[in-house]
Amino acid sequence: MKHLWIMTILFLGLWSCRDPKGVTPIEEPFEPTLVTLEMPYLFPIMEIPEDNPLTIEGIELGRALFYEPMLSGDDSQSCSSCHLAEASFTDPKRFSKGIDGLLGKRNAMPIINVGWMDKLFWDGRASGVEDQVIFPVEDPIEMHANWDNVIQKLQSSDKYPELFRKAFKVKGISKNRAIQAIAQFERTLISANSKTDKVLESGSGIFYTDQEQEGRDLFFSERADCFHCHGSILFTDGKFHNNGLDENHEADPGLYLVTQNAADKGKFKTPTLRNLKFTAPYMHDGRFETLDEVIEFYSSNVKVSSTLDPLMTHEGGIDMTATEQAALKAYLLTLTDTSFINNEACSDPN
Repeated sequence: MKHLWIMTILFLGLWSCRDPKGVTPIEEPFEPTLVTLEMPYLFPIMEIPEDNPLTIEGIELGRALFYEPMLSGDDSQSCSSCHLAEASFTDPKRFSKGIDGLLGKRNAMPIINVGWMDKLFWDGRASGVEDQVIFPVEDPIEMHANWDNVIQKLQSSDKYPELFRKAFKVKGISKNRAIQAIAQFERTLISANSKTDKVLESGSGIFYTDQEQEGRDLFFSERADCFHCHGSILFTDGKFHNNGLDENHEADPGLYLVTQNAADKGKFKTPTLRNLKFTAPYMHDGRFETLDEVIEFYSSNVKVSSTLDPLMTHEGGIDMTATEQAALKAYLLTLTDTSFINNEACSDPN
């Protein structure tokens, strides 16, 4: 009789842990663990949205979703398909191919230090990281998916319901939560461990070679004038410029597509120069396969048009000598951060 009474108590205890329908156990309350990013030396504070704080669980979910092919219409591609870790989270192909075999018209921008950027994509159509996440999933020439279908697939999976619950404290998967999680992960893709970063740290004991120093002096000089667009610690001003690639901008008018302002034709977002060693091909349309071609363009092939940036004061280019070009290249390669592309915390978790 005593044993029967104990079994009755156990049964009632177990039953009390079930939901009102008596089907699914009620999960224990869970509080995500907040993360405070340590800002690299000389980097500004990263502004984190109040409605999407960084958490261990949110970043973990975002990382899984970044590498999840279920985000595409036919379960064949993920965000990482066009933003490869080994290529500093860009695509080594000139144009990425979507799930239907269609090619885009622009080279994929590298996802480097995007947490400090308020406008994303070559034409700036996304305002912030969360906004940027939305586009590729729905784009008919990229992942070509419907967010409602994506959410249904994630909800039916074995792992994602629990990952979402832990990341956002509540049951249920939604488009907004998926976007927020991926944005959290992308904000952790910080590159700040190049030779230049080490040289800038006081007492590091690391210095530029004579050639690298010559290139740096040229970079920050009025002659080469690279620093006006690439002079911050992020090596981008985050703005939009017509850098003289073409005389005619009908094929791709860039920022104009967003603003419809004729003065913006041919303007594109300044890309970061960090990790140039890994991010070829270069420019918005990937027209240059090598860094040497890029430097030669600025030296002798700048095209004049009505919207050419006034900073591009040297018609045709700045006419650098071979020695100057080699020095500038040497300096640019000091922005290489090998630890970034090999960071296991940013790799495919599967």
